[in-house]
Amino acid sequence: MAYDLDDLARFARAVQDFGLDRLYLGQSTLVESHQAVAYLAGKGLRVPVGLSVALTPLRHPMDAAVQARSLAVLTGSEVVAGYGIGDPDFVASLRGERYASPRTAIAEYLSIMRGLLDGDAVEFRGEYFSMDDGLHQIPNPGVSLGAGLLRPKMAHTVGQSADVAITLLTPPAYLSKTLRPALREGAESVGRAVPRVATIVSAALERPSRDPRKLAYAAHESHLSGPHYAAMLRAAGLRVDPGDPWAGAKSLVEGGVFAYGTPESLSAQVAEYQLHGEDEIVLNVLGVLLTEGVDAALADLATMVHAIRGDSSIDSGVTQTLHRVH
Repeated sequence: MAYDLDDLARFARAVQDFGLDRLYLGQSTLVESHQAVAYLAGKGLRVPVGLSVALTPLRHPMDAAVQARSLAVLTGSEVVAGYGIGDPDFVASLRGERYASPRTAIAEYLSIMRGLLDGDAVEFRGEYFSMDDGLHQIPNPGVSLGAGLLRPKMAHTVGQSADVAITLLTPPAYLSKTLRPALREGAESVGRAVPRVATIVSAALERPSRDPRKLAYAAHESHLSGPHYAAMLRAAGLRVDPGDPWAGAKSLVEGGVFAYGTPESLSAQVAEYQLHGEDEIVLNVLGVLLTEGVDAALADLATMVHAIRGDSSIDSGVTQTLHRVH
């Protein structure tokens, strides 16, 4: 969750200086993510962005469409606007009750947003969301609608309605053997293109003073404590109990879901995701950021990028890049 906007600006500059495709932000209740991106654009850092993921209970689909399109105008680039249901208890705290069918909720949400962004007058009465209006159309680079998913039933629903499927803590084999077929079946059932897949890969470089379990725990303690993530990881073959997130962090490291190692081994782990057909790899250095700070996180990121690209002069490249980022 972004709150120090000078630090956030450093990551935006890293996207520019490293020649990366996009800066992804999750939902924030500190400095709201849409407003943080608007700040970056006003500062002259008009980088392509993605939301992974904004939470549906916090805003109506019309507001979400306006916010996403506004970011496209402000940044001058296509926005990946990803949405997710969030933790069921959080949903209940806002709505008074959980979504009885999260799949129905996300399908309704994306359907309304798609119609509004396409310039349609949307007349929709759903179980969770309704709409009887449209948006004035303005020139903009466009919005690709995304949705978070963990399990095959949600993947089928996302395949029917989204442009981008966004995953977190999903092992490569589970993606290719379980989620991708469900995405494809969902898309084919309504005659649309299969969504591209953006996979968030948590990673850190091996260093003498580091305990990878500590890094994985710092980044994902809340996910490992959630029954939906635990169920997905168990289905993928990992031993994860939401009552013991520290043991779950160890399983993430041992199972390679939290990528940890030398620059060369991290590059190989990213390549495995690419071999399994992922379209977009999102490098997540949150574990290092939370335990060691921004400088260490950016240093890891720079080294990873140079290694993945096969840069033979990693050390000099990292030094030059970090000087520009700082």
